[in-house]
Amino acid sequence: MSQDFLNHVTETLDQIRAEGLYKSERMITSPQGGEITVGDKQVINLCANNYLGLADHLALIDAAKGAMEPKGFGMASVRFICGTQDIHRELEQKLAQFLNKDDAILFAACFDANGGLFEPLLGPEDAIISDSLNHASIIDGVRLCKAKRYRYMNNDMDDLEAWLKQAREDGSRHIMIATDGVFSMDGYLANLPKIRELADKYDAIVMVDDCHATGFMGPNGAGTPDHFGVEVDILTGTLGKALGGAIGGYIAGPQPVIDLLRQRARPYLFSNSLPPSIVAAGLEAIRLVEEGDMLRAQLFGNAKYWRAGLEKLGFDLLPGEHPIIPVMLGEATLAQDMAAKLFDEGVYVSGFFFPVVPRGQARIRTQMNAALTKDELDRALAAFGKVGKELGVIS
Repeated sequence: MSQDFLNHVTETLDQIRAEGLYKSERMITSPQGGEITVGDKQVINLCANNYLGLADHLALIDAAKGAMEPKGFGMASVRFICGTQDIHRELEQKLAQFLNKDDAILFAACFDANGGLFEPLLGPEDAIISDSLNHASIIDGVRLCKAKRYRYMNNDMDDLEAWLKQAREDGSRHIMIATDGVFSMDGYLANLPKIRELADKYDAIVMVDDCHATGFMGPNGAGTPDHFGVEVDILTGTLGKALGGAIGGYIAGPQPVIDLLRQRARPYLFSNSLPPSIVAAGLEAIRLVEEGDMLRAQLFGNAKYWRAGLEKLGFDLLPGEHPIIPVMLGEATLAQDMAAKLFDEGVYVSGFFFPVVPRGQARIRTQMNAALTKDELDRALAAFGKVGKELGVIS
Protein backbone atom coordinates (compact mmCIF):
# COMPACT_ATOMS: atom_id res chain seq x y z
CA MET A 1 0.00 0.00 0.00
CA SER A 2 1.20 3.51 -0.83
CA GLN A 3 3.01 5.20 2.07
CA ASP A 4 1.56 8.52 0.94
CA PHE A 5 -1.91 7.09 1.38
CA LEU A 6 -1.10 5.73 4.85
CA ASN A 7 0.39 9.09 5.81
CA HIS A 8 -2.82 10.77 4.68
CA VAL A 9 -4.91 8.41 6.82
CA THR A 10 -2.63 8.96 9.83
CA GLU A 11 -2.86 12.74 9.43
CA THR A 12 -6.66 12.47 9.36
CA LEU A 13 -6.64 10.44 12.57
CA ASP A 14 -4.28 12.94 14.21
CA GLN A 15 -6.65 15.76 13.25
CA ILE A 16 -9.62 13.89 14.74
CA ARG A 17 -7.68 13.47 17.99
CA ALA A 18 -6.58 17.12 18.01
CA GLU A 19 -10.22 18.25 17.69
CA GLY A 20 -11.25 16.07 20.62
CA LEU A 21 -13.45 13.94 18.35
CA TYR A 22 -11.67 10.59 18.58
CA LYS A 23 -13.95 7.77 19.75
CA SER A 24 -12.58 5.01 21.99
CA GLU A 25 -14.14 1.68 22.94
CA ARG A 26 -14.14 0.08 26.37
CA MET A 27 -14.14 -3.70 26.69
CA ILE A 28 -17.12 -5.07 28.61
CA THR A 29 -16.46 -8.43 30.30
CA SER A 30 -20.02 -9.15 31.49
CA PRO A 31 -23.45 -9.43 29.87
CA GLN A 32 -25.25 -6.21 29.01
CA GLY A 33 -27.37 -5.02 31.92
CA GLY A 34 -28.18 -2.26 34.40
CA GLU A 35 -24.73 -2.80 35.88
CA ILE A 36 -21.86 -4.16 33.80
CA THR A 37 -18.22 -5.07 34.30
CA VAL A 38 -15.57 -3.24 32.30
CA GLY A 39 -12.23 -4.89 32.91
CA ASP A 40 -12.34 -5.49 36.66
CA LYS A 41 -14.58 -2.47 37.41
CA GLN A 42 -18.33 -2.72 37.98
CA VAL A 43 -20.25 0.32 36.72
CA ILE A 44 -23.84 1.50 36.34
CA ASN A 45 -24.70 1.50 32.65
CA LEU A 46 -26.64 4.55 31.47
CA CYS A 47 -25.93 4.48 27.75
CA ALA A 48 -27.29 1.22 26.31
CA ASN A 49 -30.37 0.91 24.11
CA ASN A 50 -31.49 -1.88 26.43
CA TYR A 51 -34.76 -0.11 27.24
CA LEU A 52 -36.67 -3.05 28.71
CA GLY A 53 -33.63 -4.73 30.25
CA LEU A 54 -34.03 -7.83 28.06
CA ALA A 55 -30.42 -8.09 26.81
CA ASP A 56 -29.53 -10.62 29.54
CA HIS A 57 -33.04 -11.98 30.14
CA LEU A 58 -32.92 -15.73 30.82
CA ALA A 59 -36.00 -16.41 28.67
CA LEU A 60 -34.25 -14.97 25.60
CA ILE A 61 -31.02 -16.82 26.37
CA ASP A 62 -32.92 -20.08 26.77
CA ALA A 63 -34.83 -19.50 23.52
CA ALA A 64 -31.57 -18.84 21.66
CA LYS A 65 -29.92 -21.95 23.10
CA GLY A 66 -32.99 -24.05 22.43
CA ALA A 67 -33.00 -23.13 18.74
CA MET A 68 -29.44 -24.18 17.98
CA GLU A 69 -29.79 -27.95 18.23
CA PRO A 70 -32.89 -28.34 16.03
CA LYS A 71 -32.15 -25.40 13.70
CA GLY A 72 -28.36 -25.14 13.63
CA PHE A 73 -25.87 -22.34 14.25
CA GLY A 74 -26.12 -20.35 11.03
CA MET A 75 -27.76 -20.47 7.62
CA ALA A 76 -24.69 -19.99 5.38
CA SER A 77 -26.97 -18.57 2.72
CA VAL A 78 -29.17 -15.70 1.69
CA ARG A 79 -32.91 -16.04 2.00
CA PHE A 80 -33.91 -16.82 -1.59
CA ILE A 81 -31.28 -19.54 -2.12
CA CYS A 82 -31.50 -21.80 0.94
CA GLY A 83 -31.52 -19.41 3.87
CA THR A 84 -35.20 -19.40 4.88
CA GLN A 85 -36.40 -21.54 7.75
CA ASP A 86 -39.90 -21.77 9.10
CA ILE A 87 -38.96 -19.64 12.10
CA HIS A 88 -37.86 -16.77 9.83
CA ARG A 89 -41.36 -16.55 8.43
CA GLU A 90 -42.83 -17.06 11.92
CA LEU A 91 -40.92 -14.03 13.21
CA GLU A 92 -41.85 -11.91 10.19
CA GLN A 93 -45.52 -12.73 10.61
CA LYS A 94 -45.34 -12.13 14.36
CA LEU A 95 -43.74 -8.71 13.82
CA ALA A 96 -46.43 -7.83 11.27
CA GLN A 97 -49.19 -8.85 13.69
CA PHE A 98 -47.58 -6.93 16.56
CA LEU A 99 -47.18 -3.80 14.42
CA ASN A 100 -50.60 -4.14 12.74
CA LYS A 101 -49.17 -4.56 9.23
CA ASP A 102 -49.80 -7.07 6.44
CA ASP A 103 -46.31 -8.56 6.50
CA ALA A 104 -42.69 -7.93 7.45
CA ILE A 105 -39.28 -8.72 5.99
CA LEU A 106 -36.12 -9.37 8.04
CA PHE A 107 -32.69 -7.84 7.47
CA ALA A 108 -29.33 -8.21 9.22
CA ALA A 109 -29.83 -4.77 10.80
CA CYS A 110 -32.14 -1.79 10.50
CA PHE A 111 -29.28 0.03 8.78
CA ASP A 112 -29.68 -2.56 6.01
CA ALA A 113 -33.48 -2.26 6.13
CA ASN A 114 -33.31 1.50 5.58
CA GLY A 115 -30.56 1.05 3.02
CA GLY A 116 -32.71 -1.35 1.02
CA LEU A 117 -36.09 0.33 1.34
CA PHE A 118 -36.16 3.30 -1.02
CA GLU A 119 -34.47 2.15 -4.24
CA PRO A 120 -36.87 -0.72 -5.08
CA LEU A 121 -39.98 1.36 -4.42
CA LEU A 122 -39.23 4.77 -5.92
CA GLY A 123 -37.71 6.06 -9.14
CA PRO A 124 -36.73 9.34 -10.84
CA GLU A 125 -40.40 10.31 -11.22
CA ASP A 126 -40.90 10.18 -7.44
CA ALA A 127 -39.84 12.26 -4.44
CA ILE A 128 -38.64 11.64 -0.88
CA ILE A 129 -39.06 14.34 1.76
CA SER A 130 -36.80 13.56 4.71
CA ASP A 131 -36.49 15.10 8.17
CA SER A 132 -33.18 16.93 8.63
CA LEU A 133 -32.30 14.92 11.75
CA ASN A 134 -33.04 11.49 10.33
CA HIS A 135 -30.69 8.63 11.15
CA ALA A 136 -27.67 8.09 8.92
CA SER A 137 -29.17 4.85 7.59
CA ILE A 138 -32.18 6.73 6.17
CA ILE A 139 -29.86 9.32 4.64
CA ASP A 140 -27.73 6.62 3.02
CA GLY A 141 -30.81 4.72 1.80
CA VAL A 142 -32.20 7.86 0.20
CA ARG A 143 -28.86 8.49 -1.51
CA LEU A 144 -29.07 5.09 -3.20
CA CYS A 145 -32.47 5.95 -4.67
CA LYS A 146 -32.99 7.96 -7.88
CA ALA A 147 -36.04 9.80 -6.53
CA LYS A 148 -35.90 13.56 -6.12
CA ARG A 149 -34.77 14.53 -2.61
CA TYR A 150 -36.12 17.23 -0.35
CA ARG A 151 -35.27 17.88 3.29
CA TYR A 152 -37.45 19.61 5.85
CA MET A 153 -36.30 21.17 9.11
CA ASN A 154 -36.60 18.86 12.10
CA ASN A 155 -40.24 18.34 13.06
CA ASP A 156 -41.18 21.62 11.33
CA MET A 157 -44.60 20.89 9.88
CA ASP A 158 -44.83 24.19 7.99
CA ASP A 159 -41.56 23.40 6.25
CA LEU A 160 -42.74 19.86 5.51
CA GLU A 161 -45.93 21.20 3.92
CA ALA A 162 -43.93 23.66 1.81
CA TRP A 163 -41.84 20.80 0.41
CA LEU A 164 -44.94 18.67 -0.17
CA LYS A 165 -46.38 21.50 -2.24
CA GLN A 166 -43.07 21.83 -4.10
CA ALA A 167 -42.94 18.10 -4.83
CA ARG A 168 -46.48 18.20 -6.22
CA GLU A 169 -45.67 21.29 -8.31
CA ASP A 170 -42.61 19.45 -9.64
CA GLY A 171 -44.92 16.74 -10.94
CA SER A 172 -43.80 13.94 -8.64
CA ARG A 173 -45.61 10.67 -9.24
CA HIS A 174 -45.31 9.29 -5.70
CA ILE A 175 -44.13 11.17 -2.59
CA MET A 176 -42.72 9.50 0.50
CA ILE A 177 -42.23 11.32 3.81
CA ALA A 178 -39.38 9.69 5.75
CA THR A 179 -38.85 10.31 9.45
CA ASP A 180 -37.48 8.78 12.61
CA GLY A 181 -40.22 8.01 15.10
CA VAL A 182 -37.82 9.10 17.84
CA PHE A 183 -34.79 11.27 17.08
CA SER A 184 -32.16 9.32 18.91
CA MET A 185 -29.74 12.10 19.81
CA ASP A 186 -32.45 14.30 21.35
CA GLY A 187 -35.21 11.96 22.49
CA TYR A 188 -37.78 14.04 20.56
CA LEU A 189 -40.82 12.31 19.05
CA ALA A 190 -41.81 12.96 15.46
CA ASN A 191 -45.14 14.76 15.13
CA LEU A 192 -46.85 11.77 13.54
CA PRO A 193 -50.43 13.06 13.85
CA LYS A 194 -49.60 16.16 11.80
CA ILE A 195 -47.39 14.20 9.40
CA ARG A 196 -50.29 11.83 8.76
CA GLU A 197 -52.64 14.75 8.22
CA LEU A 198 -50.30 16.35 5.69
CA ALA A 199 -49.63 13.04 3.96
CA ASP A 200 -53.36 12.52 3.46
CA LYS A 201 -53.75 16.08 2.18
CA TYR A 202 -51.00 15.68 -0.42
CA ASP A 203 -51.45 11.96 -1.14
CA ALA A 204 -48.05 10.99 0.29
CA ILE A 205 -46.68 7.80 1.85
CA VAL A 206 -45.44 7.89 5.46
CA MET A 207 -42.32 5.89 6.36
CA VAL A 208 -41.15 5.78 9.99
CA ASP A 209 -37.94 4.35 11.45
CA ASP A 210 -39.10 3.25 14.90
CA CYS A 211 -35.88 1.75 16.28
CA HIS A 212 -36.00 3.79 19.49
CA ALA A 213 -39.69 3.11 20.15
CA THR A 214 -40.62 -0.47 19.23
CA GLY A 215 -41.31 -2.50 22.34
CA PHE A 216 -42.05 0.27 24.80
CA MET A 217 -43.72 3.34 23.29
CA GLY A 218 -47.51 3.25 23.19
CA PRO A 219 -50.06 1.34 25.29
CA ASN A 220 -49.14 -1.94 23.56
CA GLY A 221 -45.45 -1.19 23.13
CA ALA A 222 -45.87 -1.12 19.36
CA GLY A 223 -43.98 2.16 18.87
CA THR A 224 -44.70 5.77 18.02
CA PRO A 225 -47.78 5.09 15.85
CA ASP A 226 -49.21 3.17 18.82
CA HIS A 227 -48.23 6.04 21.13
CA PHE A 228 -50.06 8.62 19.00
CA GLY A 229 -52.86 6.37 17.80
CA VAL A 230 -52.15 7.05 14.12
CA GLU A 231 -51.56 4.84 11.10
CA VAL A 232 -48.33 5.00 9.12
CA ASP A 233 -47.66 3.16 5.89
CA ILE A 234 -44.20 1.64 6.28
CA LEU A 235 -42.34 0.91 9.53
CA THR A 236 -38.70 -0.02 9.88
CA GLY A 237 -37.17 -1.15 13.15
CA THR A 238 -34.72 -3.37 14.96
CA LEU A 239 -34.35 -6.35 17.24
CA GLY A 240 -31.16 -4.75 18.51
CA LYS A 241 -32.57 -2.34 21.08
CA ALA A 242 -35.65 -2.97 23.26
CA LEU A 243 -36.34 -6.37 21.65
CA GLY A 244 -33.38 -8.11 23.24
CA GLY A 245 -30.48 -5.98 22.04
CA ALA A 246 -28.95 -8.46 19.58
CA ILE A 247 -29.00 -7.87 15.81
CA GLY A 248 -31.61 -7.87 13.10
CA GLY A 249 -33.82 -5.31 11.43
CA TYR A 250 -37.13 -5.36 9.63
CA ILE A 251 -39.53 -3.51 7.37
CA ALA A 252 -43.27 -3.91 7.99
CA GLY A 253 -45.97 -2.68 5.66
CA PRO A 254 -48.54 -3.51 2.97
CA GLN A 255 -48.22 -6.92 1.32
CA PRO A 256 -47.28 -5.66 -2.18
CA VAL A 257 -44.53 -3.48 -0.70
CA ILE A 258 -43.03 -6.38 1.26
CA ASP A 259 -43.33 -8.70 -1.75
CA LEU A 260 -41.45 -6.25 -3.98
CA LEU A 261 -38.73 -5.76 -1.37
CA ARG A 262 -38.18 -9.53 -1.29
CA GLN A 263 -37.53 -9.33 -5.02
CA ARG A 264 -35.45 -6.17 -5.19
CA ALA A 265 -33.99 -5.05 -1.83
CA ARG A 266 -30.26 -5.56 -2.25
CA PRO A 267 -29.28 -5.95 1.45
CA TYR A 268 -31.92 -8.68 1.71
CA LEU A 269 -30.89 -10.45 -1.49
CA PHE A 270 -27.15 -10.38 -0.86
CA SER A 271 -26.78 -10.84 2.93
CA ASN A 272 -26.93 -14.02 4.98
CA SER A 273 -30.21 -14.61 6.76
CA LEU A 274 -30.37 -14.13 10.53
CA PRO A 275 -29.05 -17.03 12.64
CA PRO A 276 -31.79 -19.28 14.07
CA SER A 277 -30.83 -18.43 17.66
CA ILE A 278 -31.42 -14.72 17.03
CA VAL A 279 -34.76 -15.42 15.37
CA ALA A 280 -35.95 -17.62 18.24
CA ALA A 281 -34.91 -15.02 20.82
CA GLY A 282 -36.69 -12.33 18.77
CA LEU A 283 -39.92 -14.33 18.95
CA GLU A 284 -39.51 -14.65 22.72
CA ALA A 285 -38.80 -10.92 23.05
CA ILE A 286 -42.06 -10.03 21.33
CA ARG A 287 -43.91 -12.41 23.65
CA LEU A 288 -42.39 -10.65 26.66
CA VAL A 289 -43.23 -7.24 25.21
CA GLU A 290 -46.85 -8.24 24.68
CA GLU A 291 -46.97 -9.09 28.38
CA GLY A 292 -44.69 -6.20 29.32
CA ASP A 293 -46.88 -3.58 30.98
CA MET A 294 -44.83 -3.79 34.18
CA LEU A 295 -41.56 -3.44 32.29
CA ARG A 296 -42.82 -0.35 30.47
CA ALA A 297 -44.09 1.14 33.71
CA GLN A 298 -40.69 0.56 35.34
CA LEU A 299 -38.90 2.11 32.35
CA PHE A 300 -40.94 5.30 32.35
CA GLY A 301 -40.90 5.51 36.12
CA ASN A 302 -37.11 5.40 35.99
CA ALA A 303 -37.03 8.04 33.24
CA LYS A 304 -39.23 10.42 35.24
CA TYR A 305 -37.15 9.92 38.40
CA TRP A 306 -33.84 10.36 36.56
CA ARG A 307 -34.92 13.49 34.71
CA ALA A 308 -36.19 15.09 37.92
CA GLY A 309 -32.93 14.28 39.68
CA LEU A 310 -30.78 15.81 36.96
CA GLU A 311 -32.96 18.93 36.82
CA LYS A 312 -32.68 19.35 40.58
CA LEU A 313 -28.89 19.22 40.28
CA GLY A 314 -29.04 22.01 37.69
CA PHE A 315 -28.03 20.26 34.47
CA ASP A 316 -29.15 21.58 31.09
CA LEU A 317 -31.49 18.93 29.66
CA LEU A 318 -33.43 18.69 26.44
CA PRO A 319 -37.17 18.50 27.20
CA GLY A 320 -39.07 15.34 26.42
CA GLU A 321 -41.02 12.27 27.51
CA HIS A 322 -38.73 9.59 26.08
CA PRO A 323 -36.22 7.48 28.10
CA ILE A 324 -33.43 9.19 26.13
CA ILE A 325 -32.42 12.13 28.35
CA PRO A 326 -29.50 14.15 26.92
CA VAL A 327 -27.33 16.26 29.25
CA MET A 328 -26.17 19.20 27.12
CA LEU A 329 -22.52 20.28 27.49
CA GLY A 330 -21.60 22.07 24.25
CA GLU A 331 -17.96 21.14 23.65
CA ALA A 332 -16.66 17.72 22.64
CA THR A 333 -13.70 17.79 25.02
CA LEU A 334 -15.98 18.60 27.96
CA ALA A 335 -18.29 15.72 27.05
CA GLN A 336 -15.34 13.33 26.87
CA ASP A 337 -13.82 14.61 30.11
CA MET A 338 -17.11 14.28 31.95
CA ALA A 339 -17.70 10.75 30.62
CA ALA A 340 -14.19 9.73 31.76
CA LYS A 341 -14.63 11.18 35.25
CA LEU A 342 -18.06 9.59 35.61
CA PHE A 343 -16.52 6.24 34.72
CA ASP A 344 -14.04 6.75 37.53
CA GLU A 345 -17.06 7.28 39.80
CA GLY A 346 -18.65 4.02 38.64
CA VAL A 347 -21.04 5.34 35.97
CA TYR A 348 -20.72 4.29 32.33
CA VAL A 349 -21.85 6.98 29.85
CA SER A 350 -20.57 8.15 26.50
CA GLY A 351 -19.93 11.62 25.18
CA PHE A 352 -21.66 12.42 21.89
CA PHE A 353 -20.10 15.00 19.61
CA PHE A 354 -19.51 15.88 15.96
CA PRO A 355 -20.18 14.25 13.53
CA VAL A 356 -22.81 12.35 15.54
CA VAL A 357 -24.35 15.67 16.63
CA PRO A 358 -23.72 19.20 15.26
CA ARG A 359 -20.62 21.08 16.39
CA GLY A 360 -21.22 22.97 19.61
CA GLN A 361 -23.99 20.60 20.71
CA ALA A 362 -21.91 17.90 22.42
CA ARG A 363 -23.71 16.03 25.15
CA ILE A 364 -23.88 12.97 27.32
CA ARG A 365 -26.91 11.00 26.18
CA THR A 366 -28.25 9.13 29.18
CA GLN A 367 -30.73 6.32 28.59
CA MET A 368 -33.00 4.68 31.07
CA ASN A 369 -33.94 1.02 31.16
CA ALA A 370 -36.32 -1.09 33.20
CA ALA A 371 -33.52 -3.07 34.85
CA LEU A 372 -32.13 -0.08 36.75
CA THR A 373 -33.01 0.20 40.44
CA LYS A 374 -33.66 3.37 42.43
CA ASP A 375 -30.45 2.67 44.37
CA GLU A 376 -28.46 2.60 41.13
CA LEU A 377 -30.10 5.80 39.93
CA ASP A 378 -29.35 7.54 43.23
CA ARG A 379 -25.71 6.49 43.07
CA ALA A 380 -25.52 7.72 39.48
CA LEU A 381 -27.10 11.05 40.41
CA ALA A 382 -24.55 11.50 43.18
CA ALA A 383 -21.76 10.86 40.68
CA PHE A 384 -23.24 13.33 38.18
CA GLY A 385 -23.50 15.95 40.90
CA LYS A 386 -19.89 15.46 42.01
CA VAL A 387 -18.38 15.46 38.51
CA GLY A 388 -20.63 18.25 37.28
CA LYS A 389 -19.38 20.53 40.05
CA GLU A 390 -15.73 19.53 39.52
CA LEU A 391 -15.95 20.51 35.85
CA GLY A 392 -17.98 23.65 36.43
CA VAL A 393 -21.00 22.35 34.56
CA ILE A 394 -23.24 22.98 37.56
CA SER A 395 -22.71 25.13 40.64
